[in-house]
Amino acid sequence: DLLWRAFLALVMFFMVTPLFLVILFSFGESTLAAFPIGGFTFKWYEILFERGEFWKAFRNSLKIAVSVGIISTIIGTLSALTLSQMRARTATPIIAALSFPIMLPSLVVGVALVSFYTTLGLPLSIKTVIISHLVITQPFVILVIYARMVNFDYTIVESARDLGASPLYAFFTVTLPVVRSTVIGAAFIVIAISLDEFVISFFTIGGGNTLPTFVWGMLRTSVDPQINAIATILISLTVGSMAIALKLSQYRG
Repeated sequence: DLLWRAFLALVMFFMVTPLFLVILFSFGESTLAAFPIGGFTFKWYEILFERGEFWKAFRNSLKIAVSVGIISTIIGTLSALTLSQMRARTATPIIAALSFPIMLPSLVVGVALVSFYTTLGLPLSIKTVIISHLVITQPFVILVIYARMVNFDYTIVESARDLGASPLYAFFTVTLPVVRSTVIGAAFIVIAISLDEFVISFFTIGGGNTLPTFVWGMLRTSVDPQINAIATILISLTVGSMAIALKLSQYRG
């Protein structure tokens, strides 16, 4: 038992330490990401917040993440509810097919999406990024909500229908309360994925930037301490979204 705990502690050390160092260096006076950090300062954040291109990338990231979170959750929820009413041998291959985009390398998906947009004559923009993120986030929503609803007793819904409830009224008063926390949790998972996505965004955004592509542009010219500040902001947004999703997943109904 002690050996397994030591192994787990070692795994956590290698997973968490790099993130901790990024956060630490973002508050260091030194221009190098190394010790000693030279004291505590907010200057890299102050310099970063004065850059108009940062705020544009930040707004783009939030716009994309929130849009994807809402749209993906609606479509994914309806898909999962439909699949949960099917037989397992019918639903399983459909779920596998819908999950195909997350099984492939992001590079392959990115190239395929660019080819698709080019064929349709769609110019690359924020809209194409949103569509692309929908492709790679749908499977997560479907899998999470399907797992919650697969054992749901639909006779409750049928009873509500027998008592005169319309399909829409039965959904909002019977089904949705059961799955509500899972749906909201799935939305925050999608937001976290969208905020961090680089490869798909890089291929499909055209001339704009999201925070990850903005960081990539900075890395191509120099290793700037502001990059640590941006990374810390992304970590905070992602961890916050995942924490909310995890908290909501603990509630049933």
